[in-house]
Amino acid sequence: MEKILVIGAAGQLGSELTKSLADQFGAEQVIATDLNESARSKFDFCRFQVLDVMNKEGLRNLVKEEKITQIYHLAAVLSAVGEKKPLFAWELNMDSLLHVLELAKEFNLNKVYWPSSIAVFGPNTPKINTPQYCVKEPNTVYGISKQAGERWCEYYFQKYNVDVRSLRYPGLIGYKSLPGGGTTDYAVDIYHKALAGEKFDCFLREDSSLPMMYMPDAIKSTLDLMNAPRQAVKIRSSYNLAAMNFTPAEIYQSILKYIPDFKIEYHPDFRQAIADSWPDSIDDSCARKDWGWKHDYDLDAMTQDILENLPNFKF
Repeated sequence: MEKILVIGAAGQLGSELTKSLADQFGAEQVIATDLNESARSKFDFCRFQVLDVMNKEGLRNLVKEEKITQIYHLAAVLSAVGEKKPLFAWELNMDSLLHVLELAKEFNLNKVYWPSSIAVFGPNTPKINTPQYCVKEPNTVYGISKQAGERWCEYYFQKYNVDVRSLRYPGLIGYKSLPGGGTTDYAVDIYHKALAGEKFDCFLREDSSLPMMYMPDAIKSTLDLMNAPRQAVKIRSSYNLAAMNFTPAEIYQSILKYIPDFKIEYHPDFRQAIADSWPDSIDDSCARKDWGWKHDYDLDAMTQDILENLPNFKF
């Protein structure tokens, strides 16, 4: 029987992914962890423990005592925050991954999941339909750490047979958690402002096209990859992943169909340079071919779902 450990479970992705894992494996088989005790209230559907992933011995003890068989390692410093604290971001993002990979090797874990990002791509990467294999050269500490992490994941698979799996997420949009310090956070915050009747100040230009994905598709893709037969997972660095791509102007127009008096202004800040270094669109044909990836939501379907559900959601 599988025993699942989710590290960094209280984040935007983790809070929803952990619920899906508890639904799949059972509440007692999933342990959500986070650095902060205050996150406990989010996880009444499964077990919860406070965990500092930088405490390697504490992590090792938990894996050993609970007989963990799978780890979902989601803890990270994101792009915008990482540019303000680059050395801290590098240390946390890299050391924590190596802690997990070493434990996977030591205890022969069944599977490890670690998310990568479109941040691995840089200004010299082909921007349209960015291919799975291409020049990367990221210019943010977040992207550098994700590129290095991909190499470590493939290394541990090849050298130690660790079944580690990864996805290069585009910008993720969900209404069940607040923004967490990423460059694509505008596409989350904009819905909160629209429903509150407030003007939205966008930190990107109106024509900044970026790959995006609605959270239900992100959860679906993660579970599809992790549930795929081992032999179907042919890429052990990280799979390109895509659903839709749009600009701030396009998401604004989508919201106007439901809230016609909504206002937006554009005030690009340091995050604009980060966005400019990332792709406009992603070629994820490898994921679609290898393990049958298929997204469900486009921009208008996402907008309708968020605006229908967000007003009734309690944080």
